[in-house]
Amino acid sequence: MSRPLIVQLDMETFCEETDLTVACVIEIVEHGILEPQGADPGDWRFNDFELGIAKRAVKLRSDLEIDWEGVALALELLEEVRQLRAENRMLRQRLERFVPD
Repeated sequence: MSRPLIVQLDMETFCEETDLTVACVIEIVEHGILEPQGADPGDWRFNDFELGIAKRAVKLRSDLEIDWEGVALALELLEEVRQLRAENRMLRQRLERFVPD
């Protein structure tokens, strides 16, 4: 059985992929939006999941014209909504076993 390939991007590649500056990526990390592997910016490695988060963060910042603190809060709330919807679906499925339509 093969393992899924995990993409690891260095800072330069990550900045190219997200169209962000190094300073901007550092600011995003400081706000807790991204959690790269590595001790300092020169050693940071980002995976494909963080790449997706960064792209969503950039879109939120651009679309809503909010600062990175607002983006961090928006992403947190969106994740909470996603989790609540998943829990709601699961509970509805359980309930359907006991309550006929």
